Amino acid sequence: MNKHQPSKTASENAFDASPDLILDTAVRLAEKSSWESVRLHHIAHELDIDLEVINIFYRQKDDLVEAWYDRADRAMLSDAAKPDYQSLTTRERIHRSIMCWLLSMQNHRKVSRDMLMYKLELGHIHLQVLGLLRISRTVQWIMESAHRDSIHLRRVIEEITLTNIYLTAFSHWLFDNSKEAEKTSHLLDRMLRSADSLAKFFLPFSSRESSPTPKAYEAGKIDTEQGAESSLH
Repeated sequence: MNKHQPSKTASENAFDASPDLILDTAVRLAEKSSWESVRLHHIAHELDIDLEVINIFYRQKDDLVEAWYDRADRAMLSDAAKPDYQSLTTRERIHRSIMCWLLSMQNHRKVSRDMLMYKLELGHIHLQVLGLLRISRTVQWIMESAHRDSIHLRRVIEEITLTNIYLTAFSHWLFDNSKEAEKTSHLLDRMLRSADSLAKFFLPFSSRESSPTPKAYEAGKIDTEQGAESSLH
């Protein structure tokens, strides 16, 4: 049956379910055992709904993993919309965004780690490809949140640097038992400061950047060298 045209029973049951409820239930079950052991029919049984209802929202188990990290992305973007965020330096914005992303999952760090291990299993090559896309997507949102405007080679260098920093912080956080991931926060700060110092040898920068206006772009007044303001300070 087409998942976009569920049966009457599935439609009625769907009123008692939602993507967030299904995801929260999956995470709760995984906390009791492991992500590897959770099956979609376990979630359906727990919520007293049909598998067809889950299929409306999630086509496969890995879609739940993607939804879990999408939720972290949204938490990060919501934080970046707060009034005090844009008063920060670029380095402070990036630090805050990455830590916000991580701390949104802090209470379920074990499950987050299990999800990652699930993706990295040898038989899950297709999930690993999706994992790479996931990393790129999150890094892009971090850069957008921090209002990075680098272009061409500078943009590539900045993306590579930020991706390495983000993955290192993420890997450290997965096993960080300190309160509110303080050790990960300190590590992230050190990495960003080091990147900032290295950037001084290659790129001009200012301590605080202002984003160019759309009118300036339209008038062609933005010099391409503005992309050089890409140090992570």
